Amino acid sequence: MTRYSIAIISASVREGRNSHRVALFFRNYLSEEGLAVSNILDLDEYRFPLFNERMKFQKDPSPAVLDFASKISKADGVIIVTPEYNGGYPASLKNVIDLLYTEWYHKPVAISTVSEGTFGGSQVITSLQFILWKIKALTVPAQFPVPQVNQAFDESGSPADKQAVEKRLKPFLDELFWCIEAVNRMRDQ
Repeated sequence: MTRYSIAIISASVREGRNSHRVALFFRNYLSEEGLAVSNILDLDEYRFPLFNERMKFQKDPSPAVLDFASKISKADGVIIVTPEYNGGYPASLKNVIDLLYTEWYHKPVAISTVSEGTFGGSQVITSLQFILWKIKALTVPAQFPVPQVNQAFDESGSPADKQAVEKRLKPFLDELFWCIEAVNRMRDQ
């Protein structure tokens, strides 16, 4: 089996955030199952300034911007883990999506939405898919919403009901890997 390179974007920079638990779960699961080499691109650690220009137009992009761009470029696919804030996604996520352009081109992107409520961040999915579509990223059709995240995952990313989570996870990862394979085949032609 091919081992993929997956960048996991942990989108929240909020103090006491809970969506990072799901990012940790993805990283741990992909590694333990030998499915991918993954790294978490934690926007709380990057602390990018408010977007002022795409990286390609910046005269002197910061080392953090160059590092982030390189990790997105080199990844076979991206998993975005985002909370839902008032029906939308955090500004930190929009900031880094707008920062890049060519790095997103035909990049397979899977979306996991997270909330403390019962809908798992489902209101954010369509708006996020739309902006990714506009920059020509390839969003996979499967999604991984996580309702009641505080009960579903502990702080280290371990699921409360491992069997149920892994059952929902399989079609999500299958779609991401299928999309990665399709892109790779098209590039090889």
